[in-house]
Amino acid sequence: MLGKQAKVLAKSDVKKLLRVTNRGRLGIRDRAIILLAVRAGLRASEIAGLTWEMVLDANGNVAAFLDIRGVIAKRHRGRRVPVHPQLLKTLEALKASSCSLDLGSPVIASRRGRGLRSNSLVNWFIATCRRAGLEGCSSHSGRRTFITLAARNAHRAGASLRDVQLLAGHSSIETTQLYIDGDSDAQHRLVSMIGR
Repeated sequence: MLGKQAKVLAKSDVKKLLRVTNRGRLGIRDRAIILLAVRAGLRASEIAGLTWEMVLDANGNVAAFLDIRGVIAKRHRGRRVPVHPQLLKTLEALKASSCSLDLGSPVIASRRGRGLRSNSLVNWFIATCRRAGLEGCSSHSGRRTFITLAARNAHRAGASLRDVQLLAGHSSIETTQLYIDGDSDAQHRLVSMIGR
């Protein structure tokens, strides 16, 4: 991860992005793109490659976990990611609005029903962030936001940084740590608690 990292999104930034996506013709699909990045930590290539087979359970309902298979994951490191409630509602709405729901069809499709390429999603994120008035954001901003928030809240769930690493699909904990954005206010609070 050399060079400048993508910006971690504040709660207000995510709200701005979701407002912008609600304006378009493909609002539900666009909302799903944002939430797959911010609430599930998916890469643009994983969002582009995600099929309904990886999202639905045996009964055809949105499953409790996204099954990110090795065929779409970086370095073929598949993983299972629990579905956030906000993402669940959006995926259910997207499923209901889909004309044809073949298990092999892409979850995120173009106007013509075809899958999008990773590069198209990267460009979509950049354009959407600009429309929302956000600078320094990219498709990786959602992923960094997910990983940072997961790391900051891991202790509340009884989880560890290892759990965050597994959710991110990283082969090493060091890679996960590179994604986590520091918080100077939290550092001050932490230091002030030492010795109490």
